[in-house]
Order: sequence, then C-alpha cells, then structure tokens
Amino acid sequence: MSAWVLGLDVCGCALLAFLLLRRYGDLAKQHRMVLLATLLAWCLCFIIVFTIPLDVSTTIYNQCVIDNHHVVSTTASRSNQTDNSSVFPTESAPKVCDKPWGYIPNGILPVFWRVVYWTSQFLTWLLIPFMQSYARSGAFSISGKIKTALIENAIYYGTYLFIFCSLLIYVAVSPQWHLSWYDLRTIGITAANTWGLFLLVLLLGYGLVEIPRSCWLVSCHGHLLAKTYFKVAKLMTEKADAEENLEDVMEDVRGVNETIKYNHPLRKCIDTILKKCPVEYQEKLGRNMDDYEDFDDKRNPCPNKKSLVKLHKQVIYAVQRHNRTQPSGWFSKYIYSPTAEWYWECVLRRWCYRVLAVGLSLMSVAVVWSECTFFSTQPVLSLFAIFIQLAERQYNYLYIQVACFITIIFLCYCVYSTVFRIRVFNYYYLAPHHQTDAYSLQFSGMLFCRLTPPLCLNFLGVIHMDSIISHQQRQQTSYTSVCGWTLSVYLRLTDAYL
Repeated sequence: MSAWVLGLDVCGCALLAFLLLRRYGDLAKQHRMVLLATLLAWCLCFIIVFTIPLDVSTTIYNQCVIDNHHVVSTTASRSNQTDNSSVFPTESAPKVCDKPWGYIPNGILPVFWRVVYWTSQFLTWLLIPFMQSYARSGAFSISGKIKTALIENAIYYGTYLFIFCSLLIYVAVSPQWHLSWYDLRTIGITAANTWGLFLLVLLLGYGLVEIPRSCWLVSCHGHLLAKTYFKVAKLMTEKADAEENLEDVMEDVRGVNETIKYNHPLRKCIDTILKKCPVEYQEKLGRNMDDYEDFDDKRNPCPNKKSLVKLHKQVIYAVQRHNRTQPSGWFSKYIYSPTAEWYWECVLRRWCYRVLAVGLSLMSVAVVWSECTFFSTQPVLSLFAIFIQLAERQYNYLYIQVACFITIIFLCYCVYSTVFRIRVFNYYYLAPHHQTDAYSLQFSGMLFCRLTPPLCLNFLGVIHMDSIISHQQRQQTSYTSVCGWTLSVYLRLTDAYL
C-alpha cells in the first residue's frame, strides 16, 4: 500500500509539473538540461506539498499506537499491585487504532524526505544558479560559459559564505555552544529556511489579499473590460519596445557580419551569433554576404572576441524579449462552443466567481487568524489546529487528510501564484503559451525550492503538529525530524544571547 500511494503521489506531481512546464516553457526549442532542471525542481516541491497530509495522518496513527501501549503498560502494572484487593480501579480502555488510508510504514518517510529535501536544496543553491549564469553567458565555447558561470556564482555566494563563516566563528567561541557536525547541519537548514521565511511572508501576504480580490473583480464586467484594455495597450508598448531593441541589436550584428568575412578566425563566433537570430533576420543577413570578398581591416575596425561575447549576450536577451510578445497558442472551439461561451460569460461567470471570492476570503481570514494565534496552546486559538484536533480525537483520518490537503493547497496557491505573477523588469517574467525564457524558468524553480520547505513547516506549526509550538510530548512528523528544528535553533540563540 505504501509503495502504491507514494508512487501515485510522485507520478501525479510529475504530471502536474510537466503540464505547467509545457504551458510556460518551449519544449521544442529550449535546452533539455534547462527543462529537466525546472521540471525536477517543480516536481520535488509538489511532492513535498502532496505528501505532507499522508505524513500527518501517519504520525497521528503512530501516536495512537504509542498511547495505547502506554495505557496497556500502566494497566498491567497497576493490576499486579492490586492482585489481593477485591476492588479494582477503573482503567480507561485502549483505543482502537485503525490504519489510515495511505499509511506509510516506519522508516520509509524519513528516507523519502531526505532524498527529496536535499535534492531540492542542491538544485536551488548550486545547480540552478550555475545553469542560470551558463544560459545567460555570451561565451562561444562550453568552457567559456562554465568559466563565466563559476565566476558569477563565486562572487555571489562568496558574500554569503563570508557572512556565514563570521557568524559561525562567533557562535563557536561562545561557551554556551558546543558545535558538532549535527549542529552545523541544523544551522545550515535553519539558515535556508530563514531565507525562505522572509520571502514567504511577502508572497503569502500578497496572495492572501490579491487572490480573493482578483476573483471578485473578475466577476465585474466593467472592471474586466477596463483591465483588458490596459493589458492590450501594455502588450502593444512592450511589443514595440522589444522590436525596436531587436532592430538595434540586429543592426550591430549586421555591421559585425559585414566586417568579419569567412576567412577570418572569428567567423565561427559570428556564425554562432547568427544562429541565435530570428529566421527572417538570418535570411536578410545571408543575402548581404559575399563569399569571395576578403577581409579588409582598413575599411572597418575589427571587433575582438570580448566585444563579440557581449554582442552574443545582447542577442540572446533581445531575442528572448522579442519572443515573449509574439502571439501563440490555440483554442478548442469544439468544447468551448459559442453557446457554451454565452452561458458562461453572461449567466454563470459572475455568480461563480463571486461565490468563489467569498469562500477564498473566508479562507484568507482563517489563515491570518491562525498565523497570528498559532503560538497560543492554552486555549488553542488556531482554527486549523482546532479542526485537526477534533478529528484526531475521533481518529477520522480521511477528514484529517482532506483538511490538511485543502489548507496546504490554499497556502501553496497563494505563494506559487504570486511567483507566477511577479515580474522583475524584463529579467524575470513567466509568460504563458511557451514564451518564458530559460532564465525565468530556472529562477522560478529556484524560488519554489526555497519557499516550499519553510511553507510546509509553517503549516505544521499552524495545525500544532510541531511539539516546539504545541508544548506537548508527542511524536514529530517525519518531515519535521528531517527538515525542521528551525524554531528550536531560534530559541537556543535567544536563551544564549538575550
């Protein structure tokens, strides 16, 4: 059963990640390593999210077994002490612990979480940043691209390493701390989760407000029409700017192409640049070439390889920016017929979106309340913790899994949808219909891997499945035992230095 459940979980997450990648990436033109790294990053994050409810229900079942064992042991010891007595004390009967659907035996989830978590961390902190610099590099050889990527990442992570080593030395010389390899690993996990928590606060806060608001505004035809007018005008401006920028870059390419002829040593670099240009520009540049004309350095100054690397990088950026503004995609008129479109747009759309907006608003209010009160354990004020504890008393595992699934999916949708909506000028922008460039795809995968672990830890704290928050001696989830301990490190630092 455990292998079947985990296999179905992994296959479903891989399918979801592939469909998203097919919508935003260009499977036919983009590099296979870029697509594979992005697919793996998205898939690992989805696996963490979809497996957390199974971990929660399995932990509650294991806690029931432990409580039953404790009750049986206590009853047996007391019965031995009162063998000669005629009156026996009333003992509570052991509870019936039925295995939940999707129960995963002990020992499987810790190994599963270690593989998933550390693979995602390797992707987000080492492999994907290196591949981003590699994809943006204008070098013409593989060794040159690797050198550029190593230099850029060494400068970026050298700052982080210097800060981390300074703090590590400060902690190591403190008499309250005795660092070991386990402590260093815990501090590293805490540092990564802290980085994600700061960004998570911004993205989750934006999503909790914007998602219900956007659903309500979409139900208003006047607002939707005005927004469409604005988006069309903005797209036209972006298209004009992208075409103008591409024309300027192509003019530089044309000048270099006419200067460096086929007998020049740098002609291979020019051919590489021409392959990155759009097809219509390649044809224009090819018609202007004369195969028999020799290179003459007296007419035009010859560019060096460094300037060609810079031009190559400009061509990559200009073409990617231009491709985002080109129309693409198709629409099925067989399913969405004119009759169905009329009923949806004129009759059903407004009320469906308004009902959905009200439901999402209630969920946002519940999340904000629970986030503000999840540290309160006596009494329990977190709404999601109350729901889970009520179901735990009746051992209703199906309700526990459904409640956990709905809650964590809503939190993830608030965060992930913000990642898909934000735009950092023209450097990071997830455009649908296969128009997202390689850099933006990799950046989104990197953000997903950094945001998902602290988001899941926050969810476990909201439902009081973290013993540090609930102040209860209970079994931890396998995910917390592998990826958690962030709050415990904060508390140790507070006790040591405050």
